[in-house]
Amino acid sequence: MTSLGTIWLQFLLCAALIGTSGYALSRYADAIAQRTGLTGSWIGMTLLAIVTSLPELATGITSVTVAQAPNLAVGDALGSCVVNLFFLVAIDFFFRKEPLWRRANQGHVLAGAFAVVLLGFVLISLLMSQVKPPPEASVVPTPDQWGFGWITPVVLSLYLVAMRTVFAYERDHGVPTTDRSGDKLPALRVAVLRFALAACVVAGAGIWLPFVATDLAKAMAWNKSFVGSLFVAMATSLPELAVTVSALRLGALDMAIGNLLGSNLFNVVIIALDDLFYRPGVLLSSVSPVHAVTAGSAITMTGLAMVGLFFKPESRVLRAVGWVSMGLIALYLLNTYVLYLYGE
Repeated sequence: MTSLGTIWLQFLLCAALIGTSGYALSRYADAIAQRTGLTGSWIGMTLLAIVTSLPELATGITSVTVAQAPNLAVGDALGSCVVNLFFLVAIDFFFRKEPLWRRANQGHVLAGAFAVVLLGFVLISLLMSQVKPPPEASVVPTPDQWGFGWITPVVLSLYLVAMRTVFAYERDHGVPTTDRSGDKLPALRVAVLRFALAACVVAGAGIWLPFVATDLAKAMAWNKSFVGSLFVAMATSLPELAVTVSALRLGALDMAIGNLLGSNLFNVVIIALDDLFYRPGVLLSSVSPVHAVTAGSAITMTGLAMVGLFFKPESRVLRAVGWVSMGLIALYLLNTYVLYLYGE
């Protein structure tokens, strides 16, 4: 049996591999944005968001196929949404020029609104899975009888609508990324190749994570819902954190925020993809109902972030972070406490 110290060492190694690739992802995504003339918000929400969410995708698919740990998959995807929103607090704390909510592009509200809609459908599906339908309902064919839940085609369709809508908005209202690197800016081909290499490192470490997390849950006598929603979610969200910090250093605030909100949109898509790979049945019908708390927390935190992005408060609590960020901290801690007490 693997010792506890070895398991923690493996977990930290996965986290280190994922985290160190974040700087390269941010740097070359910024170069791609500058070379193509696209906005930082759009690049952050699409290209960066998808790549930085590769650990969640790899972890989810491996969890529902090889590891047979559906709670870990759903907990990682929803927990990563909560963690990404918590990272907004880190931006607000370290961005000292002026409050985050005042400087950010108001167009991020649109991405937040779509995230609320997608997460809302997941929450509804989770709650419906706890209610047994009447016998006569089985006469009508449903997606559940085809091997996946009704939420899967809805989420995939809405994600495409969200991408198309945000692209149209950014095209009409966004500000193209300006050149911040001068002659040091790599060529587009070089930037794409190096970006792809960093993405491969992220995916490889993500495949390893669910096995380490399962061993960690057993060794520490923790429930898998808690481990998936906290530890694995934090590790697989390290690319978002690394990209966020790197983007701030590059002066690309909107790219950092777009990456976090875009990652949340893609995390919901990951749940739909996991459902397609989960063969024993419908994924959301096979997990603990406590994940509804995480989904509800993510919805509430996203709504609070939308208030900050729209209202743009200027004040800081104790000269540290804004009152919106304080609310995000409180919701994150509450979600973690509930998962620890009632997770399975």
